[in-house]
Amino acid sequence: MKQKLKKELNLLDIFCIASGAMISSGLFILPGIASANTGPSLFLSYIIASLLALPALLSTAELSTAMPKAGGDYFFITRSMGPSIGTIGGVASWFSLSLKSAFALVGMSAYTALIINIPIKIVAALLCLFFVGLNIKGIREAGLFQRFLVFGLLCVLLFYIFRGFPSIDIARFIPFTPFGKGAIFATAGLVFISYGGLTKIASLSEEVKNPGRNIPLGMILSLVIVGIFYAVVVFITTGVLGPDKLYNSLMPISDGAHAFMGIFGNIIMAVAALLAFISTANAGIMAASRYPIAMSRDKIVPAFFKRINKQFSTPHYSILFTGAFMIIAIIFLNLELLVKVASTFLILLYILVNLAVIIMRESKIQNYRPKFHAPLYPWIQIAGIIAGIFLIFEMGVTTYIITAIFVLTAFLWYRVYVRPRVKREFALIHVIERVTAKELTTNYLEAELKEILRERDDIVEDRFDRLIGDCKILDLEKPLTMEEFFKEAAGFLSAELDIDSGAISDLLMRREKETSTVIRPGLAIPHIVVEGKHKFRILLARSKEGIAFPETQSRIHVVFVLAGTKDERNFHLRALAAIAEIAQQRDFDKRWLNARNIEELRDIILLAERKRFLRK
Repeated sequence: MKQKLKKELNLLDIFCIASGAMISSGLFILPGIASANTGPSLFLSYIIASLLALPALLSTAELSTAMPKAGGDYFFITRSMGPSIGTIGGVASWFSLSLKSAFALVGMSAYTALIINIPIKIVAALLCLFFVGLNIKGIREAGLFQRFLVFGLLCVLLFYIFRGFPSIDIARFIPFTPFGKGAIFATAGLVFISYGGLTKIASLSEEVKNPGRNIPLGMILSLVIVGIFYAVVVFITTGVLGPDKLYNSLMPISDGAHAFMGIFGNIIMAVAALLAFISTANAGIMAASRYPIAMSRDKIVPAFFKRINKQFSTPHYSILFTGAFMIIAIIFLNLELLVKVASTFLILLYILVNLAVIIMRESKIQNYRPKFHAPLYPWIQIAGIIAGIFLIFEMGVTTYIITAIFVLTAFLWYRVYVRPRVKREFALIHVIERVTAKELTTNYLEAELKEILRERDDIVEDRFDRLIGDCKILDLEKPLTMEEFFKEAAGFLSAELDIDSGAISDLLMRREKETSTVIRPGLAIPHIVVEGKHKFRILLARSKEGIAFPETQSRIHVVFVLAGTKDERNFHLRALAAIAEIAQQRDFDKRWLNARNIEELRDIILLAERKRFLRK
C-alpha cells in the first residue's frame, strides 16, 4: 500500500536543507582542485555557476509547486516527456546525488585521515557503510538539528570572512587568468555540482507545507545566500594562499584559515567542514534513495525498491543499492573525475527540467496549475538549456564517454524492462495533439494532476463539489436565444428533478422577467425554486458562440443553472456564493472557453480555490 508523506517542512527547513546540501564539498574541497584549472579568477567561476543554476531553480520551483510529489525532477520529466526520457532522468537524478554524496564522503575522509592513518578511499567507504546503516535504522537529521548545523556553518564562515579579509594579498591575483579566460567558463562547469543541493528540495516537495510559497522562496534565498558565501570565501582563500599551497589542496579553506589564524583557524574550519560533510552525506543518501522508490511506483525499476522495512520503516533495499553504488564510485573513480561526472549528470538534469517546463506549458493541460510561474518564459528556460549544453561540451572526452554509456544503458533498460510494462500518457503527447489536430490523448494525465492538486491544496470535497461531479454539462456549438437554451436545459433537469420540462422552462423564463440573472458580461446564473422537498440540481453550460439574453449587449458564454426546493434555501445561497467566488477568479472565462472537453470544464470548478462548506 502506498504511504502518504506528512507535510512537515516549512520555509526555514527548505532553506536549511538546500543550504546544508550545498555548503560542503563544493566549498571545503573543490576550490583547491578547481583553482589548479583556473587560477585567481576562480571566484568568477562560482558566480557564473550560480547564475547558470538560476534557470533550473526557477523551472524546478514552478514544477514543484504544480506537482509536489516524491521523486522530484524524475516525476516532472516522466510526466512531461514520457517514461523513456523519465527513465534516463530518474537514473541521472539518483546517479548525480549519489556521486555528490560520495564526493562529500571523500571530503570527510580527507579530514578524518588527519586523525586516523588510513588511506582516504578506505575511510570514505567505511563512512558510507556507517551512513547507510544509520539510514536503514531510521536515524535522520531532525529539523532543529539541521537548522542549528546550517546557521552554525554560516556563522563560522562569516567569522572566516571578517578575519581573513584584512589578510588578502592583492599580488596573489596577478596574473588573474593564467590559463586563459575560457578556463573560467570551463571551471564553472566543474564547480556546478556545488549547487546540486537545490535539486534535493524537489525530491522532498511532497512533504512541504504551503509549497506554492515555501519552495520558490526557500530555493531562491538558498541560492543567493550560499552563492555569495561561495564567491567571497573563495576570493579570500585565493588572496591568502599562494598557488603552491592552494592548487590541488583537499583542505583549501582550512589551509586558508591556518594562514591568518594559525592552528586555531585550522581546527575550527576542519570541524566546520566535518559537520558540513555529515549533513551532505547523510541527507544525500536519504534523498538519493527516494528516486528508486518513485521509479518503483511507476514500474520503471523492480517493485522491491519501494518495499519498507517492517522493523525500521525505511526503504532498506533502495538505501543498500545507493550505498553500494557510492562505494564503487569512491573506490574506482578519481576525485576530479567523480566531480566531473556528477556535474555532467546534474547539468543534464537541469536541461531536462527546463525543457519540462516548456512542454508542460505548451501542452495547455488545464490541470497544470503551478502556484509559482517562472518569469521570462520561455527565454529563461531556453537560456538554461543552451548554457547547460555549453557546459557539457566543456567537460572533456572522458566525461562524454561515461555520459554516453550511461544514457545508452538507461535507454536499453527502458526498451527491455520498462516499455513492456508501462503505458503512460505524458504532456508531450498533448503538444503533438495540438500541432496535428488529432485525438491522441486520454484523460489519464489530467486525472493524475487533478489528484495531485487536491492533495496539494488540501481540498476536502463538500456537497457543492459532489453536485458538480455528477451534474450535466452542456457544450453548445451553435448560438442560441435565451428561450432556446432554457428549453434545452429544462429537458435535462426534468428527468433529474422529476418535474415536467415545460414547467421548469416556464419557471426559468418567469425568473428572468422578474430580474436579469446576468451577473456580469459573459456570465449568467439562472436559479429557480421548484415544488417538492430535498431536491437540488446544478446544470453547467458553455456556449462558444454565445447565448443571447435580453437587455444585454454581450452574449453569454458561461451559464450555471440552479434548481432547488424551498427547504434547500440555505444551500441554494451557499451554491450561489461558491459560483460567484469561482467565476471572479483571474482568467476564469479564458480557461472556460479554452477547455478541450467536458471533464476539463468540470475540473475548472472542482479545483477552484474557494471557501468550502463541509456541513450539509
